[in-house]
Amino acid sequence: MILEKGALYVVATPIGNLGDMSQRAIEVLRDATLIAAEDTRHTRQLLQQFDISTECTALHEHNERKVTAGLLTRLAQGDSIALVSDAGTPLLSDPGFHLVREAVTQGLTVIPVPGPSATMAALSAAGLPTDRFCFEGFLPNKTTARCRRLEALRQVTSTLVFFEAPHRILATLQDMQTIFGAERKGVLARELTKRFETFLRGNLAELLHQVSADENQQKGEMVILVEGASAEAHSGIDAETERVLKILLRQLSVKQAASLAAEITGVKKNLLYQFALQETSSD
Repeated sequence: MILEKGALYVVATPIGNLGDMSQRAIEVLRDATLIAAEDTRHTRQLLQQFDISTECTALHEHNERKVTAGLLTRLAQGDSIALVSDAGTPLLSDPGFHLVREAVTQGLTVIPVPGPSATMAALSAAGLPTDRFCFEGFLPNKTTARCRRLEALRQVTSTLVFFEAPHRILATLQDMQTIFGAERKGVLARELTKRFETFLRGNLAELLHQVSADENQQKGEMVILVEGASAEAHSGIDAETERVLKILLRQLSVKQAASLAAEITGVKKNLLYQFALQETSSD
């Protein structure tokens, strides 16, 4: 395979099952001048499985801004660089955004090499609506900040997708039950594509009970999916408020219309914003 000179390749790698590694990803990693990896030790283990000996350099959240300039220089000189995370598609709750953004800003070529993604894998098998979804990544560590973020998402009608760490799974499910309601449907997708892959489905109260009762469900890589708010979630918007908002949407952006409508009617801006998004997306 002949790689494009001076191109940054964003390469997806397996999230567990090595059989998901694409032939194109193997060829790009094998033929690239350099691999920028979130954890070089982890990536070298993957490369050994496919007999790839390309040089690796570390690019993670603590050094990304520092090393980006050097990588951009190498790209400008004609080197081809492959960007990988520890697993899945880079930039989705993984480092790499700063490098990609700067490469785009400088007019350098950025080429995606798609493949495994925990988000897409979880959505495809969860049984929740997939026509619209909101990827939130990891919620804040602390309870107060986490609850504040969940409250901001309470009225969102799209399926919500979160990543979560094992040591926070119980606290997060409890907070979700409190804020979204015990009857809101949810799915816990755990250890996707690995030996102990499991999907737990039910309402949030049932999920919390299942995970609390089984320590094995408190281990591994986790994706939480929560169904979006129902139409009743917008019951705080009366006919007059809806009329005002729709008039404003004819002349203003969604954000501006929601903000002005909130001042006029006294209805919460976040509720108006989500309603306005629905209105504009259905046009």
